[in-house]
Amino acid sequence: MISLLIAFAVLIVGYVVYSRITEKIFAIDGRKTPAVALNDGVDCVPMKTWKAFLVQLLNIAGTGPIFGALMGAVFGPVVFLWIVFGSILGGAVHDYMSGMISSRHGGASIAELSGTYLGKIAKWVMRVFSVVLLVLCGTVFVTSPAALLAKLTPDWMNGTFWAVIVLAYYLLATLLPIDKLIGKLYPVFGILLIVMACAVIGGIIFSGEKFTIPELTLKNLHPDGTPVWPYMFITVACGAVSGFHATQSPMVAKCITGEKVGRKVFYGAMISESVIALVWAAAGVAFYGTTQLLNDALASGASNVVYEISTGVLGTFGGILAIVGVVVCPITSGDTAFRSARLILAETFKLEQKKIKNRLIITIPLLVVGGLLTWFAIVNNNGFGIIWRYFSWSNQTLAMIALWVATAYLIKNGKYRFGSLITALPAMFMSAVSSTYILTASEGLRLSTAIAYPVGIAFAIALFSVYIVFLLRKIIVKH
Repeated sequence: MISLLIAFAVLIVGYVVYSRITEKIFAIDGRKTPAVALNDGVDCVPMKTWKAFLVQLLNIAGTGPIFGALMGAVFGPVVFLWIVFGSILGGAVHDYMSGMISSRHGGASIAELSGTYLGKIAKWVMRVFSVVLLVLCGTVFVTSPAALLAKLTPDWMNGTFWAVIVLAYYLLATLLPIDKLIGKLYPVFGILLIVMACAVIGGIIFSGEKFTIPELTLKNLHPDGTPVWPYMFITVACGAVSGFHATQSPMVAKCITGEKVGRKVFYGAMISESVIALVWAAAGVAFYGTTQLLNDALASGASNVVYEISTGVLGTFGGILAIVGVVVCPITSGDTAFRSARLILAETFKLEQKKIKNRLIITIPLLVVGGLLTWFAIVNNNGFGIIWRYFSWSNQTLAMIALWVATAYLIKNGKYRFGSLITALPAMFMSAVSSTYILTASEGLRLSTAIAYPVGIAFAIALFSVYIVFLLRKIIVKH
């Protein structure tokens, strides 16, 4: 319990202190944002700061900080450290830089920014990588809420029924101007999400001796012996560092009314998401008592675990309210995943998006692919797990690239060029995580840790060495 309270406190202090350091290194000014300079009534639309914050929070806080945190909790309370410090030093910096750099480039996607700062090859790699990630993400955020809704409704309203309903909603959310549906619904959903997280952790804390939140230990408590490195850092994606956020931040970057609000919107939303992740990580172990029992429960599906925790902690009525909050969470990331994919493809093919016909040309094929992947996940018992693993690795790899893009931006444009270490260090860390994972994972090369660990670390050091060379070259040329 004490460890969890300290974790919450550190997140708050991290926002107050480190977000200001990040903002200072980025060096905000009074220039016009896309919402003001490029208002098109569809994607670039001015939005109040509190509303932009809630939209950003709902965009990024999908299934990840809930399902990912629960799966990460199987490693034990050590997951608290990754959620807290990963968010403050990596994830929130990643989101802030992705959003603010995009804002300075007219709301450009992470793919376009990669081309600007890492070259044409990087741009095309990121175009493909981003769209694939977003479709996988959208699929994950169809299957998980559909499964949860099926538990609350009559048998004829099964997972397939709700998947179709969710996809129909995604069609509207992807096509309509951002202020017509997303801008109106998200603030309400955002408040609901926060209330539900508070209800769950409140139910745990005030349960008397029924539930006990474990204290911090560095021991790996995973019952299957799965190593913390790199698996925990891949599993807990959206709650700590997430490349998916680099695809979402540019969408909100088109809506902020000034650079001064970027710290609250981008950095603040990531810290808030990490609070949600901490709640569910703590609730997972507290409710089941041991990581073994939590792991056994997850074998029947993360949706079942959410259902059991919600009803077990808050009772039937409270559980239904909590599940509604959890359903909203992934749906409000799935719709913006497809919307972001539309924007990236529109950039790629230079297809202007004011006309609804042009939006339909891109949106319909995207949702067809998402529907087919959803069918695969429903038909195959472990379909969700397979898609989640590929999504998680793709997610962290994209985060690695986005952090290197931000580093290149700071070297080129930064007022404090050594300040680029604020992105270079987490970029190096995520490079080691992503490369080591794909070398060892069952869906990767399946190499032994004796080979994968040194190769992954060497890869990260090599990239950091390139960074040092470019940084020094830029400083020498300047002087």
